[in-house]
Amino acid sequence: MARPGSGLAQLLVEHGVAEKPARVYLAACRAGPQTASELARLSAVNRVEAYRFIKQLTDDGLLIATGGRPQRFAALPPAQLVDRWIRRAAARVQRLEADREKVLADWEESRTEFDDHDPRKFAVLEGSSTIHRFLRKRLGMAEHQVLVSAGGLTLGGFLEGGVDRALREAQHRGVKVKVVTEVFPPNLGAAKHFATFTELRHANGPVVSRAVVIDRSGALVFVSGEDGFGPTVDEQVALWSSAPMFTQLARDYHRRLWMPAERAEARFVELENPPTAVLPVVAGKEGVPFLRLKEIAKLGMRASGVKEFRLHLPELIETIARQLGREIAKEVDGSTPAEVGASLAQYYETHTMGHLAVLKERPLSLRVTGCFACTEDSPEIGRVMCPQLLRSILESRLGHRWEVSKPDPTKHARRGCTFTATAA
Repeated sequence: MARPGSGLAQLLVEHGVAEKPARVYLAACRAGPQTASELARLSAVNRVEAYRFIKQLTDDGLLIATGGRPQRFAALPPAQLVDRWIRRAAARVQRLEADREKVLADWEESRTEFDDHDPRKFAVLEGSSTIHRFLRKRLGMAEHQVLVSAGGLTLGGFLEGGVDRALREAQHRGVKVKVVTEVFPPNLGAAKHFATFTELRHANGPVVSRAVVIDRSGALVFVSGEDGFGPTVDEQVALWSSAPMFTQLARDYHRRLWMPAERAEARFVELENPPTAVLPVVAGKEGVPFLRLKEIAKLGMRASGVKEFRLHLPELIETIARQLGREIAKEVDGSTPAEVGASLAQYYETHTMGHLAVLKERPLSLRVTGCFACTEDSPEIGRVMCPQLLRSILESRLGHRWEVSKPDPTKHARRGCTFTATAA
């Protein structure tokens, strides 16, 4: 026997609503107007995820926010939702019937199966697979030079479409391949791959247009952007032309980018030797980075002849607290100080960090007892770490600077610490 609402759940998925948001919507249908936390519980969805899904469903009109505190969310009645789908489907069918003749005529005009004897000088190529297949064929006929102007994201697409192999084969035949692109950390691997068989340069400005010029026989220019006009990367559009003026314009564009561009090798060195570095500390392997710190200290002391130096512990603790705070901020929710405080209280309990309670909302006052950072031997660690940790969480969640008071140093940590947070 099917679950109640299973048919509607299937329809939701078929109309682009993912499984978890669909569960949130169905929970609201069954239970009536509910708060965000109640919907999360009823749908068995993680609370932080549920808040995101509720906003998405509200934006799409499947949930309707009602007044009051706390705010509640009511479901769009299923009958109205199904009627909406029926209207949209009918409209799509009408558009398809009206556009039938034009679509077929455009197809005949945009066919790509043409050769050098074809009287057409232009061809529209639609879809990544069609474009890449066409490029591979044309590159296989290249004799002298291939000029590629491409944004950084395009290199990955060329790898997926096998265009890189066609360029490599052309280079092996003696064809000169020159690529000007943007080299950044996300596409560094692809750029280094292309540099092994092309003359590659890093543009000193954005590469707005993507073009491939093959000898002087023609040029292919992408009409759509890096991510395309459609919802997927497959919905790409490019224009091929053998018209001399079109080809010359593409060559001139490549030359303007190429002349001031930086050699790829210099760019690789710049990216792989950044001015700052990080030393990752991984749970279960905490000793590894500290051994590295020991090696760095010994090397510096041996090179300089210094016998002793002192690390400023509060600065180290604050650095750790800032990074911990940014990571914790990703796990809590809320768009106001009070909401963040309530979510943080739950986080402290579930992660055995102690007990955190919101004493007052304005200004936000928090009391922490049984804190993970305070110990009998070194309660001062908590007095340095906790204010910076809370400040980092609030700034990461709420987007502006905060000041967090330090606890009274005369009180022992076992009696708890009170913090007052105010927007700077």
